[in-house]
Amino acid sequence: MQPDSLTFIFLNAALMNNFVLALFLGLCPFMGVSGKLETAVPMGLATSFVMLISSLSAFAINAILVRYHIEFLRLIAYIAVIASAVQLVEMTLKKYTPGLFKALGIYLPLITTNCAILGLALFQTFKHYGLMQSIVYALGAGAGFTLAIALMSGLREKLDLSDVPGVVRGAALSLMLGGLLSLSFMGFAGLGGTH
Repeated sequence: MQPDSLTFIFLNAALMNNFVLALFLGLCPFMGVSGKLETAVPMGLATSFVMLISSLSAFAINAILVRYHIEFLRLIAYIAVIASAVQLVEMTLKKYTPGLFKALGIYLPLITTNCAILGLALFQTFKHYGLMQSIVYALGAGAGFTLAIALMSGLREKLDLSDVPGVVRGAALSLMLGGLLSLSFMGFAGLGGTH
């Protein structure tokens, strides 16, 4: 598989270099919202949507900044776009699904400071991805984020039904689960190697 093919870019972002489990970006919602599947999946989808909007905007903003030789404004511009996209998601959820909006709580506005989204915009810029590659990269990163948070929430729901010793209950067990998930995703690192 060629490293610049769209399939490789998608799989690389979703599995091999998963933003949460391999690059350790976006851990705040991963640990905070992954307690229940009914909040984890919508959070993953909301983050994926913001990633897609941010990726498209970052591609356009970078082209403008490079044209006028003002690349030093890149970080500020990306943060402004991410904050605007999160506000759009927040207003939409508040209007159409107030229950979900309340369930996500503080973690919804915290998408603005989610380093996975800013990392996505910066990584695609530094990799010099074209428009289609940027879109596929964002979709892969969003799918990987949603997969990671859904897997974690499924495991945490199962463990809530188990008899777990009190000493490892709560944050300690969640961190151990995250580490084990991360180790399992490291097995994907050898996929897609060039011959």
